[in-house]
Formats: sequence, structure tokens, C-alpha cells
Amino acid sequence: MNKAIIGRKAGMTQIFTAEGKVIPVTVIEAGPCPVVQIKTVEKDGYSALKLGFDAIEAKSKKNLKDKDANRKYRLNKPDYGQFKKAGVTPCKVLKEFRLANVAEYAVGNEVKATVFTAGDRVDVHGVSKGHGYSGVIKRWNQHRLKETHGVGPVHREPGSMGANSSPSRVFKNKHLAGQYGVENVTVQNLEIVKVDAERNCLLIKGSVPGPNGSVVTINDTVK
Repeated sequence: MNKAIIGRKAGMTQIFTAEGKVIPVTVIEAGPCPVVQIKTVEKDGYSALKLGFDAIEAKSKKNLKDKDANRKYRLNKPDYGQFKKAGVTPCKVLKEFRLANVAEYAVGNEVKATVFTAGDRVDVHGVSKGHGYSGVIKRWNQHRLKETHGVGPVHREPGSMGANSSPSRVFKNKHLAGQYGVENVTVQNLEIVKVDAERNCLLIKGSVPGPNGSVVTINDTVK
């Protein structure tokens, strides 16, 4: 992995090619992401890059001493200390990426959307939309029961639970009703259609996991 960035899903739209072909795209506000820490094999046992995203707006507080500067960012001292050491504005999101070329970066540098170019293939990671407690039809795409006499009064129930006397229990991993969504999801091998350097946005072909406004991470594809 050589490229990575943190972004926020803005929504979906469509663009047109010169031939008039319609391409559905997801707009992602990618960065800018300051480099908070660089981990090396000699010091940490592995090489990685720690990036921040979404700067915290400082809250004005009266009679604030220098040693309590973390309070205006609503952070505890350990969390504030790593931003202070790096000399960057505290951020709401911190993520670590194991890049192969960490030597090309320096603490305090900003990673922007221009790290990618149109035509790049990327993997997008995010948390899927939450659907709450859902039944088996919505959660597992199961069929309805027959709507004839003797089947009711419920036609959307999961059906048979298994044998009665043996094994006298429901097997694990049986598709039943339950919490649906709010899972870590990765969509692989998506194409970047356009990079908007002025707005710091990436236009990625197709859909990516998560609702609008959710935080996603983008890195060059593993496939």
C-alpha cells in the first residue's frame, strides 16, 4: 500500500463523458490530512503513517493556563499531547496506515486528494448504514411464507427452527432476525473518475458504504 487518505462521504451524483455516457459517482471530501506521527521499524517494530482528519475548532475559554490548553479543544492531555508534539491542529479522526513509502513523508505535512489521480483503482472502507432490529426478509433476503389458509397468521416469520428431539436446539449462525447494518464494510477495486484539487474531492465510480456525512478511508487497491 503506497497511497491512503481519510475522507467524508458527501453524497452521490452523476457525470457525463465526452461521448455522452453517464457515470454514477460518489463524491468524497478527501483530506487535507495532516501527518501526526511516523512509525518506524527501529522504534515501533513496524512502519506506518498516522493521519488526522476534520480539525477541531478551538473553544474560547477565559482564564485558561498554558498547561490546560487541551481544554479548549475538549481533549484530554494524552490525546492533545500527540498533536502538540507534531505541531498540528487537533483532529476529530485519527487513523493509521501501513504504507510502504513512509520515508517520503514528514510530520506536519498534509496529505491531500491530489495524492490520487484519475484512473487509479482504490479500496474504500466505511461503516454501513444502520437498519436497526430487522426481520429475516430484510436482513437475509428470505422469501415470504405462502399466504394461504393454515399458514398464517404470520407470513414473514423465519420458518422451521430445526428438529424437535434431536438435536433439540437451534444451530449457530442460523439466519434469524437481529441487528442489521453498522458493520465495517470494504468495497474493493473502485475507479477514481475525477480528482477535484480545488475542492479537495474525489469522484469515485459506484457506491461506497455508509450514510452521507460518514467517515471513510481510501487506499490503493490490494487487487
